[in-house]
Amino acid sequence: MSGGSLITLKEEDAGASGSGSNNAVQHQTNPQQNASSNTIERQNSGNSSSGAGSAPAEGSRQNSLQRIQQRKQKVFNLPVAQKLAKLSMYSACQAEGCRCTGWKTPQENRHRDVESSYCPEFSEECRNTSCRHSLQSHISHLDGISAAEMNNFLGAIIDMENLFMSMQRVDDEDTKKVYLYLFRLLRQCVITRQQAVIRGPLGDPPFESPCIAKAVYSFVFYKYNHLSPNELQTMTEVAKTFLNFLNHYNFEPPSMRRADLKNDDASTYKINYTRWLVFCHVPAFCNSLRHFETSLVFGRTLLRTVFQYMAQQLKKKCISERDRFPADKRSIITQMPKFLEALKAELLKDDSPIWDQSYRPPTAFLLQQRKRQQDSTTATTGISSSSATKKVGTGEPAHKRVKKEISERSSGDVCYEDLPDEVVIRAMKAVSESKAINKTEILFPVNVSRDENVKAEEQKRAIEFHVVGNSLTKPVDKQTILWLLGLQSVFAHQLPEMPREYISQLVFDTKHKTLALIKENMPIGGICFRPFPTQGFTEIVFCAVTMSEQVKGYGTHLMNHLKDYSIQKGILHLLTYADCDAIGYFKKQGFSKDIKLARPVYAGYIKEYDGATLMHCELHPSIVNTQFISVIRRQSEILKELIAQRHNDVQKVRPGLTCFKEGLPSIPVESIPGLREIGWKPQMRAHRTGRPLEESSDPEKLAASFAAVLQSVRHHASAWPFLKPVTVAEVPDYYDHIKYPMDLKTMGERLKKGYYVTRRLFMADMARIFSNCRFYNSPETEYYRCANNLERYYQTKMRELGLWDK
Repeated sequence: MSGGSLITLKEEDAGASGSGSNNAVQHQTNPQQNASSNTIERQNSGNSSSGAGSAPAEGSRQNSLQRIQQRKQKVFNLPVAQKLAKLSMYSACQAEGCRCTGWKTPQENRHRDVESSYCPEFSEECRNTSCRHSLQSHISHLDGISAAEMNNFLGAIIDMENLFMSMQRVDDEDTKKVYLYLFRLLRQCVITRQQAVIRGPLGDPPFESPCIAKAVYSFVFYKYNHLSPNELQTMTEVAKTFLNFLNHYNFEPPSMRRADLKNDDASTYKINYTRWLVFCHVPAFCNSLRHFETSLVFGRTLLRTVFQYMAQQLKKKCISERDRFPADKRSIITQMPKFLEALKAELLKDDSPIWDQSYRPPTAFLLQQRKRQQDSTTATTGISSSSATKKVGTGEPAHKRVKKEISERSSGDVCYEDLPDEVVIRAMKAVSESKAINKTEILFPVNVSRDENVKAEEQKRAIEFHVVGNSLTKPVDKQTILWLLGLQSVFAHQLPEMPREYISQLVFDTKHKTLALIKENMPIGGICFRPFPTQGFTEIVFCAVTMSEQVKGYGTHLMNHLKDYSIQKGILHLLTYADCDAIGYFKKQGFSKDIKLARPVYAGYIKEYDGATLMHCELHPSIVNTQFISVIRRQSEILKELIAQRHNDVQKVRPGLTCFKEGLPSIPVESIPGLREIGWKPQMRAHRTGRPLEESSDPEKLAASFAAVLQSVRHHASAWPFLKPVTVAEVPDYYDHIKYPMDLKTMGERLKKGYYVTRRLFMADMARIFSNCRFYNSPETEYYRCANNLERYYQTKMRELGLWDK
């Protein structure tokens, strides 16, 4: 099985000279090289005809990554003039009216490489016939750039060249499109001098909860907790080996999986394959992009799709690498087939607890596993904590060190630290003991929500929740048909203004599904919806509960189940058209009239209704909505107990100071007994904040700041109405009301011509865009909401750059 290619360097000396193409990367032609001696990380693929190439062995993979880093280091060590020449090849010409996007080496030097010995003069002209401007014209905007920022852009350029070369060697069209998208993204980031950020309908990691890693470790406890400590540790090592193999596994392109996947599964796999390429595979060798581990961002859906073939590859790998494993590690090889069979059984079960988001092994088990892991790491490496920290800090990519560096720099800010595990465990134990003692609270709970009563009914099997739907490709059982008929009746009675024929059409439509609330084997409520996986949202069509069963919390629990179901399918947005009677219900469920999805994402897909209001709900992949209220209650109880414990510590009586009687004139405040224990910290003098950039600042630096703000605003989801001027064909009377129109395209043209010599001019044009929109459109329109959203975002970006003084 093979998927997106692992990009590797040509087999030549890493220090050899050559152009970008000479140093570019290509596929390894020998996928049968030996893997490492003590771990299984990537399978050898016998199928080298895949559209994205076959997977090389780990030794080859490490060599490839090492060569890429060696080339980057070589470029980072070049003189500044050669670095600027390299950057100029991907920088737009700054001459007025010139559209050249990168400096071209003169004809007589076109085969020489700036990465080796060639250093062009800044006066040399571009080979592009439509440009003919000097090299200086392509780098004038880079004056004053820091060495670190220059190296970041040079690293992105090398990643671009690697992507471009691999794109030429990929046969699979789906993979090629992803490489092209990432290539253009990096290209745009170099031009605009911004960090690469992936936005769009793919969503943000993690895509499913629980993730594969969490489920596998839950599986180890669930299945093997009865074993002895040594045997349990062995199974933990087996699980780590499996996850390591998955993190380095090459997935097949969707074009090669069409034969063995159904329509819905094929569509879902295509989305997950694209996500894997963008967030896991390509960033492994392009560290300009943020990298995620496959096992931490994907869940059950992806693992089900690839498990069978991946397990076969892993078993073959275990057999072929058996002799290479150390004697004390061969038990991992022996236990792997049994582990895979047991995991497969839990993967196929719909009610397996390891895939329940609320399932969590006991804290004692997790702490014990963590302690064993730390002990084994210390015994294996023998590295002191200080040196290990130093090594990790220098080897991490820049984007992985951002949060740590920010926390280190902000010494004047309040530092919030996690409480020790022992303190939290003690508080949890105290809360549990308090509940056990206070029987009256158990019998007569205070402020119990309706959601808790519904969950109690669900646990007793008094009510059940099922996702049902019609099908034309496989038989539909009698029970499902009866439930669909019952749901049709519920919707018809509760939604009298909706035609019965229309309700029947959608309930029995194969593209729609219904989350049914079943009580005494009869549906008493449900939510009919249609998922759009490729667009990243689900449309809610009908939502109703039988009149006699209302005001019991069923509606809230129904919606929470739908949210959890959507998150499991990788969908993080819900849209619905609500009539005036339903707006209040949807607001309580977290829906808003403020649509955060860009209109092109849902326009033409969702059904529109007259007299209804479009509402949107964004889901967080880490929240289990059906457990949310109980989790918050539990956290509140633990927090109160922690506060009580802290209060007891603060009220301790400590002996007074006797040092003054002994003649000591003064002492440091921090030496007073008990002062630090109650949370006192020395006050730090606040940092003086710099004034916003004034008109006397460097005009090029000011223009670069305006360009960064304008680029960010253009990419915002609410910017689509303002990207270009309003035409008379679209809005005939627009210019009768708006005398001074403005749009983002016009602002970009003015910026390029050097019109914005002061920030007041820039702010005035941007404010005109929003004021014109609010003047022409009424507050309830989508255009009005887009103006408000975009204005808030624009002001935030201006404050980040120190350009806002209001």
